Amino acid sequence: MSAQPTQHPKVSEREARQVAEAAREQDWRKPSFAKELFLGRLRLDLIHPHPMPPPDDTARGEAFLARLRDFCETKIDGARIEREAKIPDEVINGLKELGALGMKIDTKYGGLGLTQVYYNKALALIGSANPALGALLSAHQSIGVPQPLKLFGTQEQRDAFLPRLARTDISAFLLTEPDVGSDPARLATTAVPDGDTYVMDGVKLWTTNGVVADLLVVMARVPESEGHKGGITAFVVEADSPGITVENRNAFMGLRGLENGVTRFHRVRVPAANRIGPEGAGLKIALTTLNTGRLSLPAMCVGAGKWCLKIAREWSSVREQWGKPVALHEAVGSKISFIAATTFALEAVLDLCSQMADEDRNDIRIEAALAKLYGSEMACLMADELVQIRGGRGFETADSLAARGERAVPAEQILRDLRINRIFEGSTEIMHLLIAREAVDTHLKVAGDIIDPDKPLSAKARAGVNAAGFYAKWLPKLVTGPGRLPRSYAEFHPAGHPDLSVHLRYAERTARRLARSTFYAMSRWQGRMETKQGFLGRIVDIGAELFATSAACVRAELLRTTTDHGREAYQLADVFCRQSRIRTEELFARLWTNTDDLDHKVVKGVLSGTYTWLEAGIIDPSGEGPWIAEAAPGPSQRENVHRPIR
Repeated sequence: MSAQPTQHPKVSEREARQVAEAAREQDWRKPSFAKELFLGRLRLDLIHPHPMPPPDDTARGEAFLARLRDFCETKIDGARIEREAKIPDEVINGLKELGALGMKIDTKYGGLGLTQVYYNKALALIGSANPALGALLSAHQSIGVPQPLKLFGTQEQRDAFLPRLARTDISAFLLTEPDVGSDPARLATTAVPDGDTYVMDGVKLWTTNGVVADLLVVMARVPESEGHKGGITAFVVEADSPGITVENRNAFMGLRGLENGVTRFHRVRVPAANRIGPEGAGLKIALTTLNTGRLSLPAMCVGAGKWCLKIAREWSSVREQWGKPVALHEAVGSKISFIAATTFALEAVLDLCSQMADEDRNDIRIEAALAKLYGSEMACLMADELVQIRGGRGFETADSLAARGERAVPAEQILRDLRINRIFEGSTEIMHLLIAREAVDTHLKVAGDIIDPDKPLSAKARAGVNAAGFYAKWLPKLVTGPGRLPRSYAEFHPAGHPDLSVHLRYAERTARRLARSTFYAMSRWQGRMETKQGFLGRIVDIGAELFATSAACVRAELLRTTTDHGREAYQLADVFCRQSRIRTEELFARLWTNTDDLDHKVVKGVLSGTYTWLEAGIIDPSGEGPWIAEAAPGPSQRENVHRPIR
């Protein structure tokens, strides 16, 4: 019997955007440092003095980190995981016994109840032992079943599932499909109401933890019908339910121990009691979960940066070239300085976001997204620089190094493992668009009807009046500010330390410059602004640099007043801010001087076949088969490779 084509809903670009827009949190009930930054206001009072965790949370977190470190050092063989492309069952069971599955689950459900700060420190630690382990724990707790239940589940659901998830059961999050990624409006998996159950059919791709999971959170489309609102909806599903087949364990260039697969649902009955939230709320639940869930990736990026710095320091001090250690040659030394300064800044961003998440007094949806975007991009650069510092040894595998008698340093592995972070949980390109949408939210609320082609003239007229009033007050504030006053932020220039106040003054001036640039672009392009993805990406990248600069300065001042490393912290913050300023100025220059329009013309030529002559003279080693596998609903024709770990 031939497979039927996958039935994806037919949606236009505008309809797809409307689905994404409806899933956004519409209101800003709490202040946001990053939102204010994009509006040209450096609200340092929202992040300084640096928020601090309560002593009891710190003591509990440090005690767990000590136990976890001992486990990592004595029970985890990262080289074996890389070699066998599998995390040994005894390691996962050991993590269960340690309570690592329940780091973020409340103690009343059997979890450890760690704060976001210490959860992220734990991910950085275990991710340094092997990144696949960090991915397993992150997928389970950051985006898997526990977090949606904590935020949106009923008390009955929490009582039923959280004790299992805290100690024994691994969870996975299933949204992506073979032909559906960041455009969920075309989601094809269905959940059809049938009495007190839903009948689920469809195929999910890249189900991290899906191969070993016991519980799944699944996004499926409920058809609209009498008594059912319908829409994309979230469900908790038992992974061993009849009709579920894990059809493939996927393999990747990195994270070789990742238990990631393809999962098929065929007439799977899911109790209505397992629905999370109302029908149609699935995407909102997913996006809200990611507000803090995204912090797991920069956590592991921080751990990677620390390891890169350690290896760069140790290697570059013993490897000599032309009579002195390679670290003392400027070409290599600049790379080491970049790794050190950037690691300091990434940890500053991560800890600040994490502590703000714990305190819950600020809205950190933009900050967490910036942390994910910036951390994933910079960590890849740091790993690449480490490979370059190591030279040929950086390109050689750890096993090969050991086989010929040298230290088994997996530099090439960390580069491969980190690469997925620029794609996981929102690619860099999608993060640019997501953050840009939040950054211009105030403008769209004030003047959005003016550029909306579907709005009547009466609505445009009202929006024009509102916009005139808003901009008459807002624009004059972008002319000058504390960044123009030499004594501003004086507390960041203590005696005997580098002057960080100059960097905060730069950040304040540049935030206003960024807001002016955004306003000018909106005035120039209006409704076409959403198509200017190159411009929007640069706007977001500038905001990320300014956020990192602010976080680095605030962290340096915290360390000066609470530790013995204040002077060194100020030095690292100073170097980072100077490096960041160079990148920021380059981004500003590229806002208006770029090849975006020419690139678009070339792309159209490539797609139309104009340049196929350029592809002559090669052999394509790709195999046969469709670009996107068919995912038609129906019974599975493949062996079930699901293997729950007990």
